[in-house]
Amino acid sequence: MIPLRDDIRSEKRPLVSWGLMAACVGVFIYQMLTDYQDPQTGELLVRTYGMVPKEIVAGRNLWTLFTSMFLHGGFFHIIGNMLYLWIFGDNIEDAFGHFWFLLVYLFTGLVGSLLQIVFMPGSSIPTIGASGAISGVMGAYFVLFPRARVLTLVPIFFFIRLIYLPAPLLLGFWILIQVLNGCGSVPGTGGVAYFAHIGGFAAGIILGLVVRNRVRRPWYEIS
Repeated sequence: MIPLRDDIRSEKRPLVSWGLMAACVGVFIYQMLTDYQDPQTGELLVRTYGMVPKEIVAGRNLWTLFTSMFLHGGFFHIIGNMLYLWIFGDNIEDAFGHFWFLLVYLFTGLVGSLLQIVFMPGSSIPTIGASGAISGVMGAYFVLFPRARVLTLVPIFFFIRLIYLPAPLLLGFWILIQVLNGCGSVPGTGGVAYFAHIGGFAAGIILGLVVRNRVRRPWYEIS
């Protein structure tokens, strides 16, 4: 399933969401150019700014907990993350305000990385990507916009249908897949950092619950 857009119109321009997207895309372009010119330098870039659990446990390179959020591992990785941020980020930025949204984004990304470290403390494989932070945005959306619908590309046998799915159903299915894959993953083998997704989503739910009764949510929906 591929989400395309939700039916909740943002009330303000999501300047922070746009800024985060621009930063991630800009860094990704720099990564690609660096890797094209010199693959060894490209690998060094990831190893220098990616989050390595073993190093964090040893108290080294703690700043990579944040720099790793702006690196990505390929076109599908960056496109997927930016798509989810584009769909869900504007409404969460509306709910929290620009400044607090930025803190929510960074905090949930941090929690996601820390949970990944808890489950794989001895890994020397760099973890990169904004997925933990964007999972946090999705977790907050899950709590704050339970009546929202998301236009989604759904494959049905040999056909693809455009269907409006309830946001809790789509996000609930997504996090279930993360949990199942995380439980079946083998530590230290690389691949997807499922526990970063789970940690970020859980942190987003908690923050959403904290402010649920204090944020103004839109009274309208569009079809």
